[in-house]
Amino acid sequence: MIDKKNLWFLTLFSLVLVLSIYYVTMPNELLLTNNNTETVSNNNTEKTDNISVSITESDVISALKVEDENDTLEEINTLKETLTNSEETVDKKNEAYDKIKELNENSGKEETIENMLKEKYKYDVFVKIDKDQVRVVIGTKEHSTELANEIMRLVQEQFTNKMYISVQFQS
Repeated sequence: MIDKKNLWFLTLFSLVLVLSIYYVTMPNELLLTNNNTETVSNNNTEKTDNISVSITESDVISALKVEDENDTLEEINTLKETLTNSEETVDKKNEAYDKIKELNENSGKEETIENMLKEKYKYDVFVKIDKDQVRVVIGTKEHSTELANEIMRLVQEQFTNKMYISVQFQS
């Protein structure tokens, strides 16, 4: 049995551990105290430097990947809770297990397709598989129907069933 002291110790220790991992994995740019916006006051005059932010294709692709990964992890955690819940029926546990297995298989296939397309076309790629639909986002400004058709054929070759494939070019 865990008493209150041990519970508090474990709680605080896990908090410290999470914060230290966060600190270690933070990019160095955030740790620097160099501010890009400066306010200089000389004789009641203030000067402010404006910062312009530009978003590149790889940033959009990376954001899609992170969002998809977070959604998948949340869904897997929910399904794991169902598996470990002693009050759930065997059928619900089997469904949860099958869904986790499907999510893992889809993640593996998504990664395989992304790597294949990256090697062949040298673009940043995001692939999302949802049942019989495959969404492909290509990080290029070039919009070519020939390229889209070629990508669709390559992606369809990875599946035995007919898939509905959409290709989007990120401009």
